[in-house]
Amino acid sequence: MRTIDKIYINGTFVTPHGEEFADLFNPATERKIGEVRLGDETDARAAIAAAKRAFPAFSRTSKAERIAMLKRLSAAVSARSDELEAAMAEEYGAPQYFLCFAVPYAASIFLDMAKTLENYEFSRTIGRAEVTMQPLGVVAAITPWNSNYGFICGKLATAIAAGCTIVIKPSELSAIQTQLITECLHEAGLPAGVFNIVNGRGDVVGAEFSSHPDVAKITFTGSTAVGRAILRAGAETMKRVTLELGGKGPNVILDDADLSSAIPTALMMGFANSGQACIAGTRILAPKGRLDEILEHLKAAVDAIKVGHPSDPEVRIGPLVSQKQYDRVQGYLHLGLEEGATLLTGGEGRPDGLDHGWFIRPTIFTDVTNDMRIAREEIFGPVLCVIPYEDEAEAVAIANDTSYGLQSYVLSSNLDRARAFAAQLETGSVVINGAPHEPLAPFGGFKQSGIGREFGVFGLEGHLEPRAVLA
Repeated sequence: MRTIDKIYINGTFVTPHGEEFADLFNPATERKIGEVRLGDETDARAAIAAAKRAFPAFSRTSKAERIAMLKRLSAAVSARSDELEAAMAEEYGAPQYFLCFAVPYAASIFLDMAKTLENYEFSRTIGRAEVTMQPLGVVAAITPWNSNYGFICGKLATAIAAGCTIVIKPSELSAIQTQLITECLHEAGLPAGVFNIVNGRGDVVGAEFSSHPDVAKITFTGSTAVGRAILRAGAETMKRVTLELGGKGPNVILDDADLSSAIPTALMMGFANSGQACIAGTRILAPKGRLDEILEHLKAAVDAIKVGHPSDPEVRIGPLVSQKQYDRVQGYLHLGLEEGATLLTGGEGRPDGLDHGWFIRPTIFTDVTNDMRIAREEIFGPVLCVIPYEDEAEAVAIANDTSYGLQSYVLSSNLDRARAFAAQLETGSVVINGAPHEPLAPFGGFKQSGIGREFGVFGLEGHLEPRAVLA
């Protein structure tokens, strides 16, 4: 049983002023494994004050100094990779394939941002003006539970590169992981106050970060509903915002796709991270002329997917993070049938052989129309919908008929055709045939999937303000 009773302010682990405790669970067993003491408004203000004090000196550091810091942070995270993986397995229940990606990814984010910083010019001449890119000030980051290390490290790396100081509120569901990653970051030896991490509830610590006048920018990853509230709160002091919000990505199988590769790729993109991913391609758009063939392949492939405990290397779908999330997804499984959809495979209840843990049967609905709630709302679990289309024009129309626009997928045997189709999609990213992640490319959403971009030059400039000096 773990008790997390410290937060990180001004370079030191300190006891929170807040006295509320929250329970921590292993989602594969439903057993309580610890508790976390939550910070309150006083703790949030102390963190902001520490970041504000550190900002003047830190904002004047050189590129070389910041690059050295980023490299130290990367090395510190890598040094404890086994412990970080074990904590994520216990507290989050992620399958091993995801664990093997999550920690190296978190460490590499710092090196990717260092590479961006090496080639970035903070000063340029435009006409008669000297234009310099100035760090914004104190940044507040609010991060979710579905990739705890990656979100903390990604937002920290960008703030460091820009010369901003930062306060971070991770999800309280990830407190064991947060404690461990904070210990790693502390070992990198950054100046006191440059980064501060406060466990706490969103409506307490998150709300204080979002409204405090000394915070210049908010960067948030999470639901669209919470993003709207943060945007409203930040508007009072004209905060800059980066919001990476929900998604309902189209996963478009073109009629020339090789199903032997397209179906595994579509399922990988739909069920990644046990379906708990904003970028998941949860709407499979299938050509009517090949619908029966596609459904046959989908059912066979899904029925072969192993669901279970993260200790099993063959598991591809682990438990959902909490009882609340489990109940939410079960509700959508029931709703789909009420709306008139048909189960191709899966459905309500736990998978066979699993009588405890927050496990969901990987599910595919057919006979789905794009106006159903299961096709329009982000479910955040291993639940996919198959929607048929007549021709490419209808496929584009269905794909774009959503309030979201984060990431979409195109599967085709003809790359030029796939690129032409991708050019018509209203999303911040389009992945063709399961192409690998590009860490220097911008990431973010169209429409209600967000505002602004993260990563690379676009993410860096989201933490900078241009200033023109004319002489």
